[in-house]
Amino acid sequence: MFKKILVANRGEIACRIIRTARSMDIATVVVASSADRDSLAARMADEVIEIGPPPAAESYLQIDRIIQAIQATGADAVHPGYGFLSENTRFAEAVVAAGAVFIGPPAPAIAAMGDKIAAKQLAGRAGVSTVPGHDAEIASAEEAVRVAADLGYPVMLKAAAGGGGKGMRIVRDESETREAFAATRREALASFADDRLFIEKFIEQPRHIEIQLLADSHGAVVHLGERECSLQRRHQKVIEESPSPFLDEATRDAMGAQACALARAVGYQSAGTVEFIVDRDRNFYFLEMNTRLQVEHPVTELVTGLDLVELMIRIAAGEALPFTQDQIRATGWAIEARLYAEDPVRGFLPSIGRLTRFRPPAEEHGQVRVDTGVSEGAEVSMFYDPMIAKLVTHGDDRKTAIDRMSDALDRFDVRGVTSNAVFLAALVNHPRFHAGELSVDFIADEFPDGFAPDRVSDSSLARLTAVAAVIHTIATSRARHIGRKILSDVDSKDSWVVRTGDTEDMMEVTRSDDSFSVKRADNTLCLSTGWRPGMHLFDAVIDGQAVCIRIAGGHGTYRLTHAGADLTLEILPPIVADLLHRMPSKPARDHSRFLLSPMPGLLVSLAVEPGVTVKAGDTLAVIEAMKMENVLRAERDGTVKTLHAAKGDSLVVDQQVIEFE
Repeated sequence: MFKKILVANRGEIACRIIRTARSMDIATVVVASSADRDSLAARMADEVIEIGPPPAAESYLQIDRIIQAIQATGADAVHPGYGFLSENTRFAEAVVAAGAVFIGPPAPAIAAMGDKIAAKQLAGRAGVSTVPGHDAEIASAEEAVRVAADLGYPVMLKAAAGGGGKGMRIVRDESETREAFAATRREALASFADDRLFIEKFIEQPRHIEIQLLADSHGAVVHLGERECSLQRRHQKVIEESPSPFLDEATRDAMGAQACALARAVGYQSAGTVEFIVDRDRNFYFLEMNTRLQVEHPVTELVTGLDLVELMIRIAAGEALPFTQDQIRATGWAIEARLYAEDPVRGFLPSIGRLTRFRPPAEEHGQVRVDTGVSEGAEVSMFYDPMIAKLVTHGDDRKTAIDRMSDALDRFDVRGVTSNAVFLAALVNHPRFHAGELSVDFIADEFPDGFAPDRVSDSSLARLTAVAAVIHTIATSRARHIGRKILSDVDSKDSWVVRTGDTEDMMEVTRSDDSFSVKRADNTLCLSTGWRPGMHLFDAVIDGQAVCIRIAGGHGTYRLTHAGADLTLEILPPIVADLLHRMPSKPARDHSRFLLSPMPGLLVSLAVEPGVTVKAGDTLAVIEAMKMENVLRAERDGTVKTLHAAKGDSLVVDQQVIEFE
């Protein structure tokens, strides 16, 4: 067994690898950019080697510097995690040449599956069902238009070296194909240093289901069942689960058999994943093989009880798999949600800054698990993926796993940056999700106009307004009784007007110790809670149901987050509410003449100049943020007056980029 492993990665996955290595009594080294010198992974590892400035291209993608770190520390093995150099053939070869073991598949297997064109051809020869398409490189936009027309729209442009949802675009007509060809090539070149593209037929309303593999150096290949990864946004996975609520045993067995056949065909060793597209009739087609550990591997770990990182290490050390296919058992259901630093209300724009508060839900063995690479006070940087944590829950059945996920998301307290926790809660509480009616179009179908957490059902609104009234009652009771035994009023009554948006409700709160009765119109709600001012989570029993609600604010204005709802409520005495009705309203500032940067990022290009007339829908600028290109378009016809930024500028949120006449 290895004595020292170098982790060639950062963040959550670096911490994950270090934890398993520590449990195996293996020392660890982590490489770090200057931005990550004091990161959680750096604090957890036994040694830290700084390898360059924050941009990944100048640090985590620098093979020579990582090889120098291997030699300087005497590490006898390297785990690449996922992303960065994890599927880089040259890196795997360089590690071996340096005298260390690469904890992953052999370089030829990485090369065979890393080129998506060659991988698809090889899969076909191995008897794996593949998506119809043009498997050769597309050399020009004109060729792309011709091939797409032959296949029939919609089609998908894909990077030959792609992965992780980058370097791919769905196009539905000729104009989209021409525009997407250039953009996809740029993104592929930036992400993979390889701008080759190919085209596949796009399967309408597909599910994305993948098979987890393990293969050792003694010829054994097994699969650990499937993961449903259909809930995606812009080809990036958002929520994953195992097993899939859609597959039957026959389809599961067939997919597993084909995945194992592909692994044998390429001489695979280590953990790997074969991804499939599955249509509504359970026909499945090979998408790609990821020759690394997947972000969503914890759901498989929770249902099988296996540590995939440990098994990768043991396989790399030459050990045989300790079980056969017949001995693998999956128990219960697991769901994973990816917590990102992004603002769902503003089109999921990246949110960067310092985590002034980071309090994840309490972990419960076998039920709730949190994998993270940050701690309170850490900075979410614009240089890397905006993942804050992965939340994974397990239950005897799917409903239990969903209920635990919903509760745990409500208990995630993240401040300083905006997170997508409320959006994730809205997804897992959605009736269609509960029914298991998933596809990669789920988010686009259910939130066509974007996500609005203040649009809630009448029952949710009634519950949250009642909770706000109780919170304010407790807070004002404390203020009244400062200097005496506080919060001990018996049979006290308070009347409040609770306002949110255009809604205004009169609430009468009757209190007896920690029990409350809240009357709203002709409805009365019973609530008991031990909440006290200063607590960030409001645990209560409402009409017999235990709930947890996240709280921010105070002094009469409270932001409450629960089950996908996020409301700011103002609580006023009735007389104050009446006076406010008489106050004039202040008009919002007019920004209609400006194109504002919707996110922090790099201004890659400007498509206009002063004096140019634009039409609604025309491309104005391209901003790169968190390794993704974002195209900004004109909302209406107009004429450019002034450019307030130039190509190459680093932009902040709401910075003026273009002014119109």
